[in-house]
Amino acid sequence: MSVLPPVSAESIPPTEGSIYPPEFAARTAGRTKRKLGDHFGLRNFGINLTRLAPGAISALAHHHATQDELVYVLEGNPTLLLDGEPHRLQPGDCHGIRAGSGMAVQLVNETDRDVVYLEVGDRSRGDRAVYPDEDLLAVMDEDGRYRFLHKDGTPY
Repeated sequence: MSVLPPVSAESIPPTEGSIYPPEFAARTAGRTKRKLGDHFGLRNFGINLTRLAPGAISALAHHHATQDELVYVLEGNPTLLLDGEPHRLQPGDCHGIRAGSGMAVQLVNETDRDVVYLEVGDRSRGDRAVYPDEDLLAVMDEDGRYRFLHKDGTPY
C-alpha cells in the first residue's frame, strides 16, 4: 500500500447528505463533511472536517455502544447538546464522549455564521447507535456499515 502525500484538508471533496433512512436524512441538511480519515485509508479511526451552516445539526441526538467520539471546534460557536442540556462552545473547545456512556450527543448551529469542527471516532466493529428521541437504531454490519432499524428490530 502506498502512502499518500500531505494535502490541504480543503482539497478533499466534501460529502453532503446522510446515511440515515430517507425520513431522517433531510434533518442534516446544511452539514458537509470532508472525510480526512477515509482519504488516507485509515482503518482504526475516522476524522472528519465538518461544516455546519446556520441552523444545521451534526447528527440526530445519539450515543454509541462501542465507539468513542471527540469534537474539536475550529470556527464558530456551536451548541453541544448532552442529553438535551445545552453547552455553548467556542473555537478551541473540545468534548469527548466515551462509548457506552448512554449520554445522547448532538451539535447544533444556532448562530448566523458557519461552524467548523473536527470530529474523531474510532472504528471498532460491532457498534450500535441509539437515537433516544427517534424510533431509530443503527447496527454495524460485519463489513463496517451501519444498518438502520426501528427500535423493535424491523428494518427501514
